[in-house]
Amino acid sequence: MMDGPTMTAPSHSRTSRTRLAAAALSLAALLGGCASKSAQSDPPNMAPPDVRERHPIVLRDAPRSLDVFVGRSAGRLDIRQAEDVAEFAREYRRTGKGGLVAQVPTGSRREHATRDTLAGIRAELARNGVAPGALSVRSYPVEDPGLASPIRLTFASLQAGLPHQCGQWPTDLGVSEFKFSASNEPYWNLGCASQATLAAQVADPLDLVRARNEGRPDIVKRMGAITKIRQGQDPSTEYRQATPQINSTVGGSN
Repeated sequence: MMDGPTMTAPSHSRTSRTRLAAAALSLAALLGGCASKSAQSDPPNMAPPDVRERHPIVLRDAPRSLDVFVGRSAGRLDIRQAEDVAEFAREYRRTGKGGLVAQVPTGSRREHATRDTLAGIRAELARNGVAPGALSVRSYPVEDPGLASPIRLTFASLQAGLPHQCGQWPTDLGVSEFKFSASNEPYWNLGCASQATLAAQVADPLDLVRARNEGRPDIVKRMGAITKIRQGQDPSTEYRQATPQINSTVGGSN
């Protein structure tokens, strides 16, 4: 009778350990499934909060072009296009890199007018300081004779812009991504149009990199202030101007 309890105790212990191991494995699988589901439901990487990091303005050499249409004034340059070419020549002298290229259409059945327009372009460029050797002429075939085929002037210059296009929405702004919606972080496209507009409006792209040198000081004004200080006078400037009364401006008080 002593053998029965002795034989059943180890079996009961092994059964308990087996059940505990099975429970632990089930719990690990359950947690792993939740973690996998949570990882899949997480939104993509948050956009940098600084707009200058999301949409940086970069400088690069890019083409600048002007289309001069052929035959608007009997093969010559009319007043409007002559002014456009003159401004384009000044811009080339100010910011251009390398040579100036003229792409001339061929096969448009207007070869005579095209030659006259090109001659007018050369003359206008020369009047605005562009050396004759700076312009190189290339040709391109006309695909549709029914459409206007201009002479395209192109040169390379340093320009500011964004390294990507605006209007991209990598993250849903609705309620499908609660973590992103509840974070109150800026969405990726925010500020892209403002940065692109600033890059397009800047007069000199180098102003985005460094400040310009200070101009020459006004020596006359500086010496006048120093003279007043030596004489014990106030060197500050007083601006006196009569300011109209409000009641006289709006027709008097009633």
